[in-house]
Amino acid sequence: MPTDTLSKQNSKDFAEYDPQILRRAEVALRCAPFTVKLFADMATHGVNLRAIAGNEGIANQYLTSPTNLIGAENGLLWLIQVGVLRREVDGQGITDSFRLTPMGHLLLDKWRSQPRFPIASLGDRCQNFWAQIQISRFL
Repeated sequence: MPTDTLSKQNSKDFAEYDPQILRRAEVALRCAPFTVKLFADMATHGVNLRAIAGNEGIANQYLTSPTNLIGAENGLLWLIQVGVLRREVDGQGITDSFRLTPMGHLLLDKWRSQPRFPIASLGDRCQNFWAQIQISRFL
């Protein structure tokens, strides 16, 4: 596919999402302790929570800093709430594996060539924290 066609298609895909939703998802990705490699793997197959957290997450190059199982799961659940991830389902129900949503694929394409997401500013971190508080009020 020619580059100009790909960029037109990508622009069309991004146009399907409200800019505020995309901005919140981008900020959430940049604030999360996960690498681009994790999301690239999630684009092709489900990745189990135990492969993401702790020492295994560091060994798999999925984490930017050591994160325990609860911290990793909380980060992944937030990314589900903002629309980047979804839980994988098998014949018996929800599993401990995660995959990208269509919006997650679009955002991954934006940073796929980089080893990590751009570093979040203090303002981004505050915005992400505030968004989590706002959403959790309604749960």
